[in-house]
Amino acid sequence: MVRYILSKLKGHPQVGEGTAYAILFSMGFCHLLNDMIQSVIPAMYPLLKDSFGFTFAQIGIITLIFQLTSSVFQPFVGQYADRHPQPYSLAMGMGFTLCGLLMLAFAPNYWIILLSVAVIGCGSSVFHPEASRVAQMASGGKKSLAQSIFQVGGNGGSAIGPLLAALIIIPYGQHAVGWFATAALLASMILVRVGYWYSLLLVRMKRFHCVVRTATHGLSEGAIRKAMGILVIMLFSKYFFTSCMTSYFTFYLIEKFGVTVQQSQFCLFAFLAALAIGTLLGGYFGDRYGRKYVILFSILGAAPFTLALPYLNLFWTLVMAGVSGLIIASAFSAILVYATDLKPDKVGMVSGIFFGLMFGLGGIGSAFFGWLADMTSIEFIFSVSTLLPLLGVIAVFLPDIKPVKNND
Repeated sequence: MVRYILSKLKGHPQVGEGTAYAILFSMGFCHLLNDMIQSVIPAMYPLLKDSFGFTFAQIGIITLIFQLTSSVFQPFVGQYADRHPQPYSLAMGMGFTLCGLLMLAFAPNYWIILLSVAVIGCGSSVFHPEASRVAQMASGGKKSLAQSIFQVGGNGGSAIGPLLAALIIIPYGQHAVGWFATAALLASMILVRVGYWYSLLLVRMKRFHCVVRTATHGLSEGAIRKAMGILVIMLFSKYFFTSCMTSYFTFYLIEKFGVTVQQSQFCLFAFLAALAIGTLLGGYFGDRYGRKYVILFSILGAAPFTLALPYLNLFWTLVMAGVSGLIIASAFSAILVYATDLKPDKVGMVSGIFFGLMFGLGGIGSAFFGWLADMTSIEFIFSVSTLLPLLGVIAVFLPDIKPVKNND
């Protein structure tokens, strides 16, 4: 994959009509590396808890700081990128991630750990809205395909992170986090080449006075705001549930079924791998059947499987967790493209808002469930979280809109 990407980007990248697959796969691969690095943080929680004696509330605050710094700046970065594109900001954002990783590898106390994850979060905040914008510019009009390729890279990275943590960090300790800095360095090199392609595209657009015309969908501003509100509730339902799973699923398995820390990481990998597969399927079915119906099915359709989770043995818990992850993961690509269809002239800002909400809600959910776990138990918060997909029923109130086509 790396050799293919570098060979395609070598010299002068192709800037022309059609879908730029080399750029899309480059962005997807860099998204994989970025989110792989991010997923190492929750995968380290059992190790950090044992090494430093942290409470569940402190674990939740680590996630909150990381997710807030990953989310707060994203809408502003996206809005600025819509007006003043910065082709090399992607590589700069990955530089923040590189610095944060090296700090985390040698952090001696809780406060330095918080600072480290905050720096990594800032890198993510720069990366996501601009990367999503670049993916759509490289789509050649195939926006759902582009978003799926980009997003599945991130979900794949999220799945690989805990697996690598189980193989590298758990056996060798906190300092082994430094090895992941090589992934950030590789991503920076690829993103420099993507930035070069991006800069050539901007020159071409300026030279030929390209104007992006946006399709109208016939919705009033009030209807758009209502639809956006429903999408936010969908994100709340999805990411409060998934934040509980990614942060505390390992603790649940260890406490209820007595699995080892390393075994729990492999179980988390299986759940996150299901999220990656579900993301790709969501993009395909969104184009084929309509994004509204994918959003409805992906949230509400997961409810029967999540509701059964607290009452099953280990084998069926893992099966139902995988099925629920597969279904609920199909939502985000459909939600994001649906939102950009509502505001087709503000792709960067909308992407920044929704990526920001994704991280922010995940952080708040993790901190909330950490506090609740200290007050009650891991099994209790697990049971509460399984109710959240029921909120997906309100997706029936989303208006039907046709996909917005880009016309040059």
